[in-house]
Amino acid sequence: MSIKMNILKSSLWYTGGCVSILLYAGSTNAKEKATKPNVIIIMADDLGYGDVSAYKSGTIATPNIDRLAKEGLLFNNGYATAATCTPSRYSLITGEYPFRNTGAHILAGDAKMLIDVNKKSIAGVMKDAGYKTAVIGKWHLGLGNGIIDWNGDISPTPNTLGFDYSFIMAATNDRVPTVYVENHRVHNLKAGDSLFVNYKTNFKGEPTGLNNPELTTMKWHHGHNNSIVNGIPRIGYMKGGKSAIWDDTKMAQVFVDEVKSYIDKSKSAPFFLYYALHQPHVPRIPNNDFVGKSGMGPRGDAILEADWCVGQLLDYLDKNNLTKNTLIFFTSDNGPVLNDGYYDDAVEKLGNHTPAGPLRGGKYSLFDGGTHVPFIVTWPAQIKHGKSNAVVSQVDIMASLAALTNQSNPGFDSENHLAAFTGKDKTGRKLLVVAANTQALRQGDWLYIPASKGAALSKEVNIETGILDAPQLYNLRADPGQKHNIASKPIRGKSITLRQNMQKKYRPWKKNSKQYWLKSKAETNIQITKSDAPLGTSLFFDC
Repeated sequence: MSIKMNILKSSLWYTGGCVSILLYAGSTNAKEKATKPNVIIIMADDLGYGDVSAYKSGTIATPNIDRLAKEGLLFNNGYATAATCTPSRYSLITGEYPFRNTGAHILAGDAKMLIDVNKKSIAGVMKDAGYKTAVIGKWHLGLGNGIIDWNGDISPTPNTLGFDYSFIMAATNDRVPTVYVENHRVHNLKAGDSLFVNYKTNFKGEPTGLNNPELTTMKWHHGHNNSIVNGIPRIGYMKGGKSAIWDDTKMAQVFVDEVKSYIDKSKSAPFFLYYALHQPHVPRIPNNDFVGKSGMGPRGDAILEADWCVGQLLDYLDKNNLTKNTLIFFTSDNGPVLNDGYYDDAVEKLGNHTPAGPLRGGKYSLFDGGTHVPFIVTWPAQIKHGKSNAVVSQVDIMASLAALTNQSNPGFDSENHLAAFTGKDKTGRKLLVVAANTQALRQGDWLYIPASKGAALSKEVNIETGILDAPQLYNLRADPGQKHNIASKPIRGKSITLRQNMQKKYRPWKKNSKQYWLKSKAETNIQITKSDAPLGTSLFFDC
């Protein structure tokens, strides 16, 4: 007995981490159905598939996020487009795969705006549909044009891309500048307290984590040994701006308060809010209310704080009678990581918790744990509670919202999967590209990783990269832990491997082409015997 598979030839290229929730207001009666819904996107940072207790894969409890699963659809196959944050966030905002922008890698805190201001963003789509728009939280997609005057007006910012209001951190909580940016100005920066940032050279007389470890309250493990802010060594150098520096322990509350304030100001009309959480990204400095509560150290405590943030939002929607009129997509920008640059006991206090659940790999990895993330969609008025095996991706939120609001879709790679998001389609995406150190292709239950050169293990973070000098093919339904690479199994009784088959027509991906293969229907018919198929799967894999 054999299983027939048509494997499409892929052209793969890329070098390149974090969690999202999209809330969309539905309706409960005829009058409400005629009203445009509110939309909120919440993206958390480095939250793994197993970090959400609704997936029943870890030991930490996330009751507020679980509430979404109890009221909506829990997706077993939800994806970010990349295993790191800037690239995946780029896809969410632009509807494009990150490989189409060669600058879509992890950005410095003073990097210029990554997104072409002439491109229509997801905020632009919603703005054209008559929505008020805002982003609150982590940005990490660049600001300015390459030379930023932090003491004056900054442009471009998210406002330039269609967000009416923005209250953000420029990059990440481990990168300078450690200040909030509100619209086009540094928030709370007082006259005479000039702020300077440099990612190449330190400012004379300024202490660093490398040279002044006695001034730090959290020790760096790798990469985080530049300017010290609030006792924490960061990436990059910063001087001045003392009046504007954030308090790490109060960051969650600051962003929650901004979210509530925005809802108050905007609830009379349809609004779109992108709420980007900073947890559990390093440095993990939760509020004292959460310290020690998880038993897993600062990472676990930060996850509890992130869950609290979600709860604060949901409670506020309840208070304002907006819940039934709200659709929620919950997902992550990439998979989890434990030691990501600081000694914070994330490894030592992990216990039996499994941040990636049953998946292999994590942040930075091309294995499934790098991009296969929590993904929940709820809309009480329209979506029935349940679970879905449909393959869905953050890159498709733009096209789906465009369809929902009767707008054209500007996202080059974004597909309309509103039917999958609402439970009407059980399949979702037929083909999905994910990226880390290179690119991988998921189609149906199968994931193909092309051969590439490099280290198999990222030693600093202790995560497998997914790199191998031979191709890899896994059936994720039968083998979610990717233990059985069947790419080199005999085909049709000959010593021809899938590697040889793929290499015949391997080419770099064309930046501006939607053609995933050299030929529109370039296929290789491969016979894999039942004994060769992982765990006895009996799937007809049709491309």
